[in-house]
Amino acid sequence: MRPSPVVILLPPSEGKAAGGSGAWKPQQGTFGRALSGQRADLASALARQGGGTEALLGVRGDHLARAKQANRTLTGAGTMPAWQRYTGVVWDHLDIASLTAAQRTRALQSIVVVSGLLGAVRADDRIPDYRLKMGARLAPYGLIAAWWHDHLSEVLNTAFVGRTVIDLLPNEHRRAFTPDTERLGDYIRVGLFEKSGKAGGHDAKAAKGRLARHVLITCTSASKARASIASFRDPRFVARID
Repeated sequence: MRPSPVVILLPPSEGKAAGGSGAWKPQQGTFGRALSGQRADLASALARQGGGTEALLGVRGDHLARAKQANRTLTGAGTMPAWQRYTGVVWDHLDIASLTAAQRTRALQSIVVVSGLLGAVRADDRIPDYRLKMGARLAPYGLIAAWWHDHLSEVLNTAFVGRTVIDLLPNEHRRAFTPDTERLGDYIRVGLFEKSGKAGGHDAKAAKGRLARHVLITCTSASKARASIASFRDPRFVARID
């Protein structure tokens, strides 16, 4: 599937569908060749630490047990497309499955997820179940976002040359990628705010999913990107280009 002239940057979700088929390898997917070494390093570090601690993974109980098991066995794990793996609020409201065939094709070509474990994946890349936040600190690498930053920025800026990039990332994920605006066709950083002017934060996740869906439906060419964002309407939140 060819790349789209418009890229939509989205975060992964903490919630993920279980299961999958095949056997994941770090070099798989759109960015696999460029990011395989870093992915393999993180997968090995997580395996050595038994999948990670409660403090590292930010969950407990049954969620912790599942996360540890997934992180211990990443290489060779079953996979499914990223758009089906991610099940959180943003992705539920994006609801790619209910798009028309043409809109779904556009989504799979254009959505790129910035991920703590994987660096970056396209929506149609097959990925394993895992848990590792960009804000986590994993020995010996330190803060994951900072560890990824230089290499991931170079890889993405190279991949996005001449393309319009719509950035819907939270600040935690933006720390892993600095856009080179001289190489990109256009860089559009979007924030969601309450009508009072207060930043949307966690409460705006559903609106972010609806915004991404709106863009996929209405932005049929790079020249329409800014107008598409400006035409978004939500009962509570307003989309603003920074």
